[in-house]
Amino acid sequence: MKTVTTSAGCSGPKSVDTDTSPDALTQTDFQTLARFRVAIRQYLAFAEQGAKAVGLTSQQHQALLIIKSQGYSGPVKIGDVARLLLLKPHSAAGLIDRLAESRLVARRSAPEDRREVDVCLTAAGEDCLSKLTARNLQELRMVSPELSTLFEQFDGFD
Repeated sequence: MKTVTTSAGCSGPKSVDTDTSPDALTQTDFQTLARFRVAIRQYLAFAEQGAKAVGLTSQQHQALLIIKSQGYSGPVKIGDVARLLLLKPHSAAGLIDRLAESRLVARRSAPEDRREVDVCLTAAGEDCLSKLTARNLQELRMVSPELSTLFEQFDGFD
């Protein structure tokens, strides 16, 4: 455990989980991290704007994406959505309820355990998600050179 003091005079014990010591950080390290966070936030704002344009919240869009991506390996449970969105199960159930009301997902009792619920996309959900995903991937392709450059700068932290 090491005590780190910032220029604002804040100090306290901080654990360091990486090989990068706080004492060895440079102005470039802070600038790189700030640029990376800005790039991520800009992409997330872009994706959120797209979701909003089709009447979804960002969380609903993410749920559709999880259901689609996880569905290739078997039935998707509400617990899977909760775990991957970092939600409590009852919050994920409410999210799925709202998506079902919008006819974007369908719920059905799991054949192996009727207490569990499988969730899948409807045709409307597939269509909506496909359009949003195409739009988001196009944006990621546009910003990927900048992100790649930032990742290369992170490699210097070894």
